[in-house]
Amino acid sequence: MRIEAYIDTWNRKVPLLFHPTVFENLKISLENQIYDYDNLDGILEVTGRTDVLDLAVFSREFTLSFRLNGADKVTAEIVLLASVKDLGDEILEVEGSQPGCKLLLRFYKKISDAAVQCPAIEAVLGKYWGSEIQPKQILSFHYGGEAMYDNCITLPFGRQINEAQMEDLPELLENLLQCAGELENV
Repeated sequence: MRIEAYIDTWNRKVPLLFHPTVFENLKISLENQIYDYDNLDGILEVTGRTDVLDLAVFSREFTLSFRLNGADKVTAEIVLLASVKDLGDEILEVEGSQPGCKLLLRFYKKISDAAVQCPAIEAVLGKYWGSEIQPKQILSFHYGGEAMYDNCITLPFGRQINEAQMEDLPELLENLLQCAGELENV
């Protein structure tokens, strides 16, 4: 839906068009569903939220992180990204372009035995997301500290998403919640 407004430029009214981007529409949908799981259903607790407009490269990034209620080992995060090209193609209505944005999921988990737990984590992720999405696990640790690793697990979706996938978001979030629950026990 476009909302028309006008600006007076040299005594000439020029229409301004306001139209939410694919990024905005998906962001609002994801945000509403996650906050419903928090506030209405009590399934999870939102632990962080960022909404960044990077003026250096004119990109957008929205991140919402949460933990399942009663769980303390895994933090899940959903990330929505739009580049200047994605946003520009959509706003300028570039012919032949497919407006959309990137989606990725992250899990943060402390592990003590990388040789055992990392393959087990990959098996859980494969169960929920299939073999077409290749997870990346990045381990880090604090020198001189306890023998624990911080594991940042990223699931990048290889294609752009847009409003056509809006109906798939509840199922995606359900898988995300189930996966986070299973990762608690790895």
